Amino acid sequence: MVNSKKHISIVSPVYGSPSLIAELCQRLHSNLGEITEDYEIILVFDCSPDNGWEKICLECERDQRVKGIKLSRNFGQHYAITAGLEQASGEWTVVMDCDLQDRPEEITNLYKKAQEGYDIVFAQRAERKDSFLKKLSSKAFYAVFSYMTDTHQDARIANFGIYHSKVVLAILSMRDYIRFFPTMAQWVGFDRTAIAVEHAERGEGKSNYSWQKLFKLAFDSMIAFSDKPLRLTVKFGMSICVVTTLISFYYLWRYVHGDISVDGYMSLILSIWFLGGITIFLLGIFGIYLGKNFDQAKERPTFIVKERENCE
Repeated sequence: MVNSKKHISIVSPVYGSPSLIAELCQRLHSNLGEITEDYEIILVFDCSPDNGWEKICLECERDQRVKGIKLSRNFGQHYAITAGLEQASGEWTVVMDCDLQDRPEEITNLYKKAQEGYDIVFAQRAERKDSFLKKLSSKAFYAVFSYMTDTHQDARIANFGIYHSKVVLAILSMRDYIRFFPTMAQWVGFDRTAIAVEHAERGEGKSNYSWQKLFKLAFDSMIAFSDKPLRLTVKFGMSICVVTTLISFYYLWRYVHGDISVDGYMSLILSIWFLGGITIFLLGIFGIYLGKNFDQAKERPTFIVKERENCE
C-alpha cells in the first residue's frame, strides 16, 4: 500500500469491455461523490486484446483520481485484483468488475452497511442477470468448491464488496501463489455480512470464463485452500485395496472349489489391481504436495506491472 491515504479506493480488473470504461468512471465519480471526495479509482488492465489501456489512460488524463496499472501480460482476474489492492490506499476498498454488472450505484449501500461495524460487506446478487449456462456453471463451480474445501461458498457472492484496510492488508499478507479473491476474503475472517444488491445485464461482450477455465480455476483453488482432494485420493486408493482384498477371497474360494481352470489368472489380476490402488495412493500423496511446494518454492511474483498512470 502507498502512504497517501484515501477514504475509499475502487479496484477493478479490466479485461475486455473497453467501451464501458468511460461510463464506469463517470458513474463511479457520480456515486462516490455522495460519500466523499477523497477517493481513488484503480483500473488494472489485464492485457486483453483490445484498446482498453488507451481508454484507461484517457480517464487518467481527465481526472487524477483515476489510476491505471498495466500488467506485463494476462495473469488472470484474481491476480489483477491483487495488483490493485497493493496500490490501494483507502481506509475502505471496493472490489468490482468492469463490465457494469456490478452497479456503482450499490457502493453507497455497501458503505452504509459497513458503517454499522462490519469489516467486510459482500454484495449478494439477488437475481443474477446471466445466461442459463453461466448460472449453471457458476452453481456447479461453487457447489463442488464448497464440498472439496469443506467451506460454505455462496454462488450469489463474487468479488463485489467493500473491505476495510485491515482486511486488505491481511489478504495481501497471504503469499499464496494461487490467488482466488472470494475465498481469501472468507479465510481472513473479521466481522462480515452480506446485503442484497441489484445485478445488471452485462454492458458489453461475454464472460471470459469458459468451462475449461472454470474447471482449472476450481481445481487450482481447491489445491491451494484445502487438502481434501488429497484425502479423497487417499480414500480412493484405499478403497481399491479393500475391494481387491474382498475379491481375492472370492477367487480363492473359487480356486479351492476347482472353478478356476487357468492357473495364474487370479494372482495376476489381483496383483495388478492391488498395485494400481497403491500407486494411486502414493501418487496422490506425493504428487499434490510436490506440486504445491514446487510452485511456492520458486517464489515468482504473482504478477508483473509494465506501466502505471497517476500512481505514486
